Amino acid sequence: MRQGLPRKIRIAFIIQVVLASLAIVLGVFLVSAVIKHSLINTALQEEAMHYWDLYGASQTQPPPNTYNIRGYLVPRGRSNLLLPENLRALKPGFYELKDDDQLVLVDEKPAGRLYLVFLRSQAERLAFYFGTLPIILTLIAIYAVSWLTYRASKRLVSPVSWLAEQVMRWDPRGPDISNLAPDKLPADVQGEARQLASALHGLAHRVSAHVERERDFTRDASHELRTPLTVIRVASDMAMAEDSPPRVTRALQRIQRAGRDMEAVIDAFLILAREADVEPQSEDFELADIVLDEADNARSLLIGKHVDLEVTCNAKPRLHAPPRVMQVVVSNLLRNACSYTDAGRIEVVLEQDRIVIRDTGIGMSQDSMSRAFEPFYRADPSRPNGTGLGLSIVSRLCERFGWKVELESVLGRGTTATIRFVA
Repeated sequence: MRQGLPRKIRIAFIIQVVLASLAIVLGVFLVSAVIKHSLINTALQEEAMHYWDLYGASQTQPPPNTYNIRGYLVPRGRSNLLLPENLRALKPGFYELKDDDQLVLVDEKPAGRLYLVFLRSQAERLAFYFGTLPIILTLIAIYAVSWLTYRASKRLVSPVSWLAEQVMRWDPRGPDISNLAPDKLPADVQGEARQLASALHGLAHRVSAHVERERDFTRDASHELRTPLTVIRVASDMAMAEDSPPRVTRALQRIQRAGRDMEAVIDAFLILAREADVEPQSEDFELADIVLDEADNARSLLIGKHVDLEVTCNAKPRLHAPPRVMQVVVSNLLRNACSYTDAGRIEVVLEQDRIVIRDTGIGMSQDSMSRAFEPFYRADPSRPNGTGLGLSIVSRLCERFGWKVELESVLGRGTTATIRFVA
């Protein structure tokens, strides 16, 4: 769960702390500027007003001279040569003399001009004690609260993270659920997390039982379905060896083709039922042989229809895969083309890297195209043939062997199905 909930919580708290830090640092600069300018300016103005009140009562009142403030008075009509040189050119107003490390207020009255000097170092000290230091303490408090909140949140989600890690280690073919047994759960897995662990424990039991049933079914179905097909094939071979009327011979040939088709379907279903990492038995085969054979079988579906089925082999690729899988894929696409084409033609084109099956049937709308590979979906439910599973089986088999199936269709004009592969 390195990328899961704990990481998201950690990122959320880091973002929170960073944003709070940026806001507080900005606040430090603002407070420092306010203290050094607005507050000091206000304090010096009030100091000047107080001095002028005292001066009005007694003109012998000396200018302020304290730890923080130095004062200079130039009576009207007197020379300012007694002033420090850096103050002589200043007009009435508030100044920040950075070179001299001073904040200066020049206040002029009818009696004269008063210069009040406040050292910037003192202002910065005031800004630190009354602005920066409280903000730093606030920042430390935010860090401490965020850290404690993060630790508490991490402790709360750790049982869920532990459960997720246990589930991620499961093998779908046989999940190990021993660690989720009630007597083996960690002490911090309590409350809803313990209920979730119990539910997962029960679910894993059901999954294991389901997987076992599926294995039994595929094994038993393979055996039980092949046995009657073998009997049918042997009986039809024996009947074909005898002299029979042409009509009976054609019926026996159809029975043999249907038996081969059924064996191919069984093999395809067993391949789909196996795990993806279990490689099926494959061999090299000529794709053109399968295409031509399935086209011959499909022509029997067009009896009574004004439909021509043509096969064009522009190449003869060889594939390495279970031949019966390709037989099922081509057979389903041809059956669909035959079922939904009432007049016109069906064209099968074999290239080096693809098979194209094109028909002039009823076609499909955009909505039907988007659902064509859904199990049991049929573009025209009114037609008697088909169950809606053909394209779903084709899609799953192609995905299993790395082939790509594509559909193009225009409603009322026909459909083109393409199987792309690497020869």
